[in-house]
Amino acid sequence: MTQPLARRLGLLDAVVIGVGSMVGAGVFASFAPASAVAGAGLLIGLAIAAVVAFCNATSSAQLAAQYPTSGGTYVYGRERLGAWPGFLAGWTFVIGKTASSAAMALVFAAYVAPAGYTELVAVLAVALLTTVNYFGITRTASLTKVLVTAVLAVLLVGVVLGLTGSRGPGVDNFGPVTDHGWYGILQSAGLLFFAFAGYARIATLGEEVTRPERTIPRAIVSALGIALVVYAVVALTLLSVLGPELLASSSAPLVDLVVASGHSWASPVMRVGAGLAALGALLALIAGIGRTSLAMARHDDLPAYLAAVHPRYSVPHRAEITLAVIVVVLVMMVDLRDAIGFSSFGVLLYYLVANLSAYTQDAEHRRYPRALQILGSIGCVVLIATLPVTAITVGTVVVVLGVAYRFLRVRQLFT
Repeated sequence: MTQPLARRLGLLDAVVIGVGSMVGAGVFASFAPASAVAGAGLLIGLAIAAVVAFCNATSSAQLAAQYPTSGGTYVYGRERLGAWPGFLAGWTFVIGKTASSAAMALVFAAYVAPAGYTELVAVLAVALLTTVNYFGITRTASLTKVLVTAVLAVLLVGVVLGLTGSRGPGVDNFGPVTDHGWYGILQSAGLLFFAFAGYARIATLGEEVTRPERTIPRAIVSALGIALVVYAVVALTLLSVLGPELLASSSAPLVDLVVASGHSWASPVMRVGAGLAALGALLALIAGIGRTSLAMARHDDLPAYLAAVHPRYSVPHRAEITLAVIVVVLVMMVDLRDAIGFSSFGVLLYYLVANLSAYTQDAEHRRYPRALQILGSIGCVVLIATLPVTAITVGTVVVVLGVAYRFLRVRQLFT
């Protein structure tokens, strides 16, 4: 039996890790592609994504209270539905979030790196944060607190400057929220769901949280609520100042926000804030993926080599180092917008398994009505179906490859 992880995270630590994961991805990566497909309808898409995320969050919280161990829905699926659904959850989480890690490294580099050095800076960011995780989860939580505080302060500055500055083009070009049709709105919801997926990191840290039966459910719901308020305020500000068309074409929406409102001097502040947000998201991603990989390796769904826990620092060091190598490779070839769609595909499948697993829990372990799990499952399927075709195609191929890998391992044809 492998060495267990140490319980060192409290409620605040868990909430901060969840908020750091969501805010970093959502504010600086999701609004532009969502606006491109839905225009001002992204506001409705944001509400739909939030409802689906809430259903999924309550399912994850209910399951995490019963199974307070590392691995999240990978473990829940195995316990409630069987080995194959559990594998599907774990595999889709790992591949989707690995792509997200590469995307967040590139977002960081795009904002802070000198021209021509984007990939190098992204690689250095991956190496630095992998090192932070390697030396213990308490260091991860401490650094995330600093990053989240800084990011929220920068966002507050951006919103205040955007709303109090000169008149931007968005005032005259906001347009009806249904201009792009309901398909576009649902597609934006699927893309924006990428931004809400950070609360999964809390569940994957279940083996390291103190009093997990109480802490994890509270942390998940709290982190989701905080992130939703931040998203709604920023989305309204961006649309009001920039308008849907300019927002859709923007590679740095918060920078364009302060420029359009007559506060160009604040551009460096927004760039630093975006960089910190991406670092916070990447830090939590590395921690969460490493622990899901650890859980899968413990059950032979990934190579046993990844199941090692460092005897001194109590972290899955081999899994995290392996992840870092893969992310570095992806940094050289990933496209940010495609990565968002691909990640959403994987994470929505992951939460589909979570909702189905929570539906099977008995009254003793039930905290929320089954109607939420039904609504969450339907929501996941609908949002998957409306994602960009490329994301669905690539995601399906990678899932099939993972299933084939496990099938060969089960048949002992591939070791």
